[in-house]
Amino acid sequence: MLKIEETKMDMKREDVIQRLVKRGIFKIEGKQLYELPLLLLMKEYYKYV
Repeated sequence: MLKIEETKMDMKREDVIQRLVKRGIFKIEGKQLYELPLLLLMKEYYKYV
């Protein structure tokens, strides 16, 4: 089985997704958070900070 290493970008993306979920945001523009790029996730997160 292949090991998939998480990069710092992956960890940052996961952190932003978890913070959005804590705020009750599960979709942006009709798409699941895991389908979106980090930049769009961060823009959405900083709207509520």
